[in-house]
Order: sequence, then C-alpha cells, then structure tokens
Amino acid sequence: MLYEKGFPEHFLWGGATAANQIEGGYLEGGRGLNLADVLPGGPARLKLLSQAGFDFEMDKEKYSYPNHEAIDFYHRYKEDIALFAEMGFKVFRLSIAWSRIFPKGVEQEPNEEGLAFYDRVFDELERYGIEPLVTIAHYETPLHLIKEYGGWKNRKLIEYFERYVTVILNRYKNKVKYWLTFNEINSATHFPLFGLGFSATSDETRLQESFQGLHHQFVASAIAVKLAHKIIPDSQIGCMLLYAPTYSYDSNPENVMYALEEGRVFNFFCGDVQVRGEYPTFIQRYFKENDIKIDMQQGDLELIKEGTVDFISLSYYMSRTEKKEKKAEEIGEGNLIGGVKNPFLQSSDWGWEIDPAGLRIGLNELYDRYQKPLMVVENGLGAYDKVEEDGSINDDYRIDYLRDHIKAMAEAIEDGVNLIGYTTWGCIDLVSNSSGQYSKRYGFIYVDKHDDGSGTLERKRKKSFYWYKDVISSNGKNL
Repeated sequence: MLYEKGFPEHFLWGGATAANQIEGGYLEGGRGLNLADVLPGGPARLKLLSQAGFDFEMDKEKYSYPNHEAIDFYHRYKEDIALFAEMGFKVFRLSIAWSRIFPKGVEQEPNEEGLAFYDRVFDELERYGIEPLVTIAHYETPLHLIKEYGGWKNRKLIEYFERYVTVILNRYKNKVKYWLTFNEINSATHFPLFGLGFSATSDETRLQESFQGLHHQFVASAIAVKLAHKIIPDSQIGCMLLYAPTYSYDSNPENVMYALEEGRVFNFFCGDVQVRGEYPTFIQRYFKENDIKIDMQQGDLELIKEGTVDFISLSYYMSRTEKKEKKAEEIGEGNLIGGVKNPFLQSSDWGWEIDPAGLRIGLNELYDRYQKPLMVVENGLGAYDKVEEDGSINDDYRIDYLRDHIKAMAEAIEDGVNLIGYTTWGCIDLVSNSSGQYSKRYGFIYVDKHDDGSGTLERKRKKSFYWYKDVISSNGKNL
C-alpha cells in the first residue's frame, strides 16, 4: 500500500544492537569481563533490577549466562552485515564493548586486538555503504571498575572513560561520523545496575547514589562531545534517552500534576542537562524533597554547558500512565518504569503496552522542547516466533507493530519534527537485556539459539525481513 506521507530523501533507515547482546566471544581477543557477563539469563535477571547488594559474581552451576556467546556476531559479523545490506540498511547502530578496548578499564594502553576487531566491522559496513552509529557506553561497564570503584558512583570513572573515548575517537575518526554517549541515560534512576554499573547499597540510598552517578556521566558525556568535535570536526554526537510519554490516568488535577512531575524527572531531566547544558529548575525541588545532594567539583557546570549534544536519540517501546494513588491491581505487570494499566492499550507477550500514537506524542514533545534533530534508535516488538515446517517465520504481528510506529513517525514529520533516522531494536535476534532470554525475539533475522543453550546459530530471514526491505527501498511509502 502506498503511504502518502513519505520520509526525507536522506532519511537513515536501519537497525540497532548492543555489543553485549550480540557479540559473544567474551574471553576472546584480550577482552575483559564486563557487567553483562555476570548477569544470569531468565527470571533471575529480572530480580536483580531492584535488588540491592548484588555481588557481581558468576555462579555457573546455578545460572546460565547467555551473553557469553550471545549470537556470535564476533565471528559471524560478515554474514550478518551482508544480511543488513540485503535489507538496504543506510545505518547500523552498534556499541563498542569498553572491556574489549581496556579489559579492566584502568590500563594505560588499549588492547590492540579489540581495536582491530572494530576496524574490521567498520570496514565491512563501509564495503556495503552502511553508516555506523556507535554507542560508546551501552550497559557494559568493565567489571573491574564496578568491583574496585563501585561503578559510576565513583568520580574516578570519568578519567577512565575519557581515556577510552580519546582512543576510540582517534582510532575510528575516518570510519565513524555518528556517535552516542550513554545508552538510555535517564533509565539510571530506575535501573542503576544497567546504566551506572552498581547495585544500590540499599533502597534508601538508591536515589542519592543514582543521581550522583548521573552527574558523573553528565560530565563524562560533555567531555566526549568536546573531544569528538575536536578530533572529528564533522562528527555528530548525540545523547540517548529512554522516552516514555507520561499520561494522566484521568482529568483529576492531582493526577495531572503528578503525571507532569513524573514525566519531567524521567523524560526531561537528562535531556535538559545534555541538550541545554544546565540542570533544570524543577529538579531542585525534587532533590530537596528526596534529600538528594549532588557533589560537584568546580568547573563541572561550565563543562556541561560547553559539551552539549548535536542531536537527540531515543528508544521508544511504551508510554506511561500515572495516578497519584495506585492500587496494586491497577499496576500492569509489564510496566518497567512504573505507572498503571492504560485501559485503551493492548500489550505484548511480555506485558509491554503497545502505543504507536505515543511515539508521535513523544517526538513532538522532544522537538518542541529542544529544537534539535531527533533519531529513533530503538523501537521494536519482543515476541515468541515460530518456525514453520517449511522453515518460514510468519511474524505478521511484528510487521503490524512496526508499520503503526513508522506511520506515527511520518505523522510527526508532518507535524514539523526534524526526524533524521530510525533504527529498529534487535534487527537480528539477540539476548534480551531485561530478561536475559533468546526467546524474546525482536529481529527481522531469526537466530537458531534457545533459552536452554541449544541451537545452531543458523540465520533465517523472517517475513518481516522482506517487508522492511520494501519499506526502506520505498523510503517509507510502501506501508
């Protein structure tokens, strides 16, 4: 079907992944251990999201660790990139594993084998004319920095991060133009384990520790932006937000105000710092009411002001519906970031509410606030896929989901939003970050790997593979 609302001529269509969820090869090429290596697969991982005092140790007798092998992109990247090229990707979002470059994070000199691996990946992408979009830190803090320093709670990580960033910018300055600093940086207050590389000391200290860690990341991000502009003058470096438009459950002014306050802290606080270059006024009251005191050094605020990003990238999976007083039965089981069930929305197999209109709303909210180019770098449906007897995978549910969200983006562009790209999450099946499962599949490409560890890692094209190929070739008109 021809969709009359097309996309800009040079729109960046593609897909997105993260090193810890696709690479594998966790003990190869001089790589050190990182956070993902000690996170177990399955239900045990979900418990860690809110558990204080996690010890970051492996117990292979009790748990499986699917990130160790993932989908073996480390050895099969040429095959996978060829499949991306077959779909017509203009851009491929990937991350660099910090512990491949600095195994412990503290070394004076980088690991040449790790650097050479990404050279090969970028060269393969260039061969097909695919632009790399590189996330510098994507939930994979080197394990040594977590155990020795307590992750991003410790200001010392700014120094180690700056060394890492300086090395990769210099190494890949002729291969990578688009960069992102910290993945879903605003998720840190909900999931400090992922974003900040620590398990809160206690429930009482979680907010204090999280916002202090965020401040250290703000400074580190600003340093990375300034370095990128110096080392790669034509580079574009962005922030990355987990965005969830926040609705009031009803028109009760108390609920409207509560939703406004929750949405500002979650959706806009980090954006205000990284895009506008300053702490917003509303956060001061939040800090006061929650007894949060940020330890800043002289020059931090000036540095943050000087290191604002060039564009804003975001993940979008769901909206959030809020009311001030919640009953237990009103809370949806899949609501990762709080809120209550929205009676107007359906949910995925994992209970994530599906709201394409929320993407249009979110893009308008962000562009109205910041007037910076936007890029949707994660969006997708985690679902159970079935391989039919003839080998086909008929994932029409995924096609329907993506079609509706792409149409919402087209409407946002029509609204006047400057949207420059779209990379679907998990363009090839990978290890789910939230659940540590293979069975929660997002990809256009099926990978024969299963939660029990079995499988051949064979790649198969799903029905959505051919659909997305058609979307890209028509620049969004064949929807």
